[in-house]
Amino acid sequence: MADPLRIDFISDVACPWCVIGLRSLQQALASVGDEVKAEIRFQPFELNPNMPPEGENAGEHVQKKYGSSPERSAAARQMIKESGERLGFTFNYGPDSRIWNTFDAHRLLHWADIEGRQLALKEALFKLNFTDQRSTSDHAALLDAVREAGLNIARAGEILATDEFADEVRHDEDQWRANGIQAVPSVIFDNRWLIQGGQPPEVFVQAIRDIVSGQAKEA
Repeated sequence: MADPLRIDFISDVACPWCVIGLRSLQQALASVGDEVKAEIRFQPFELNPNMPPEGENAGEHVQKKYGSSPERSAAARQMIKESGERLGFTFNYGPDSRIWNTFDAHRLLHWADIEGRQLALKEALFKLNFTDQRSTSDHAALLDAVREAGLNIARAGEILATDEFADEVRHDEDQWRANGIQAVPSVIFDNRWLIQGGQPPEVFVQAIRDIVSGQAKEA
């Protein structure tokens, strides 16, 4: 039996296009069905590693970081919201929406990979951040996501109370940056093919079929 198609999904919990990319990838895998067996591994990437625990207003942050006008920021959020609706995800953007520090969330995702519940926690964290508008640096909120993902609350609390898995997360982040990853989502298939951005499902379907059939060209 052939090995599963390894998919490294490099992303941040604070990245709305990562939600779009993941939902599109999942739809693509459902579309190809038995044509391929895949294994998704979530890899850490912090868009704002120096974000303070209290976070920043999302609109103000985007204007400051990217020089975007309020009108362009609002239009972008509307586009993201509509894309999410088409893929079955709810973005509850509002004037008080904030961007939070995500390092502790990445530490929990590293642990969830060991426990075999990484996808469940990733989805719970996306919902926590974008649908529920709760802080990804608030330990009580993170524990609610852990509970929703079916992971052990006591063990998660121990991790959050210490620096456990901090070195591992930083090492992985450094490795991906050293390999040229500068934006997310970045989706790497079998360590050879890269697709970036919140692409629609059909882009992933074509890529997966090309890879499986041997027709894909390496970057």
